[in-house]
Amino acid sequence: MKLYEITGEILELLTMAEDLELDQKMIQDTMEGLDFEFEEKAEAYAKIIKTLEMDITGLDTEIQRMTKKKATIKNNIDRLKRSLEGAMIATGKRKFKTPLFGFGIQKNPPSLNVLDESKIPEEFWIEQQPKLDKKAALAYVKENEVDWAELSQTESLRIR
Repeated sequence: MKLYEITGEILELLTMAEDLELDQKMIQDTMEGLDFEFEEKAEAYAKIIKTLEMDITGLDTEIQRMTKKKATIKNNIDRLKRSLEGAMIATGKRKFKTPLFGFGIQKNPPSLNVLDESKIPEEFWIEQQPKLDKKAALAYVKENEVDWAELSQTESLRIR
C-alpha cells in the first residue's frame, strides 16, 4: 500500500472512530495495523532519504575534488601561456603561424587603476540600495518588541 493510501485510510478511520455506532475495537485493530504499515513506509522513506543524503555528501566531495583539479589545470594553462609568451618576447617572434595555430602577442584593452578614490568625481559612483541584515534584525526582534517585524517559526521533518 502506498503512503498516501495509508494516510487516506488512517484519516478515514479517524473519522469513523468518531461515529459511536461502529465497533470501536474493530476500528482500533485496523488503526494499529495501518499504523504499523505507516511506520514501515516511514522507515522505508527514511532509508531512501539517508541514502540520497549520502549521495549528496559524495557528490560534494567529488565537486571539491574536481574543483581542485580544475584549478590545477587552469594554473597549468596560465603557466604554459606565460612561458610561451616569455619565450616569444625573448626571441622577438611576436607573431607567427603554424599549420594548426596562429600565435601573436597583442595589447589588451585598457584598464583603470584607481590611485585615490576620494578624488573621483561623484558622477562615476553608482548608488546602491541598502541591504537588510536579517540575522541582526532577527536577534533584535527576539529581544525587543517592535511594530515593523514579527517572528515566525515553521516546522520540518527531522530524521535521526
